[in-house]
Amino acid sequence: METRQQGLLASEPFREADEDLESEVNLNNSMLTEEEREEIQQELAKLEEEINTLRQVLFSKEKQHSDLKHKLGITPMSEFKNNFSRGWHDMQTSTAYKKTSETLSTAGQKTSAAFSTLGTAITRKFGDMRNSPSFKSFEEKVENTVTSIKTKVGGPGPGGSFEEVLSSTANASSQDMPTNNLTDTSERPC
Repeated sequence: METRQQGLLASEPFREADEDLESEVNLNNSMLTEEEREEIQQELAKLEEEINTLRQVLFSKEKQHSDLKHKLGITPMSEFKNNFSRGWHDMQTSTAYKKTSETLSTAGQKTSAAFSTLGTAITRKFGDMRNSPSFKSFEEKVENTVTSIKTKVGGPGPGGSFEEVLSSTANASSQDMPTNNLTDTSERPC
């Protein structure tokens, strides 16, 4: 099994690249003696072996880690949710978030106060406008027109309010509409 794991963890090194690297090293370090070169190559081989061993250990630990999480029922989605919740909590408790929140709250309060002041000013202006002579004149013209219409619709008789005229018109129009009288058999089709 160890050879299988080693095969999964570390692929065979690419030999051409090693040879190219070695030739470059030889060109750059021509001052090394054969003994020094051999010693460095042995050290390099030893490091590569240690790296492969560490990869195998890491793979084994990651597998063990995954198995333990699986036994505890920890899924990637639950980990994501926990990490997101933890991140959200950390962000909300951060100084920058608190300062931004306070700034936005203050801005909201000032905006609310500004709109309140604006609403009060508009209400005051409408009140001033309603009390102006030109608005009073317009209001009188509308009242005269409505009175004139009521008089014409209601006719010369007393008690001709606009509402009474509307209801009497509605009653009259409902009486004029034909109804289906099923008791008269002479008009029934055969």
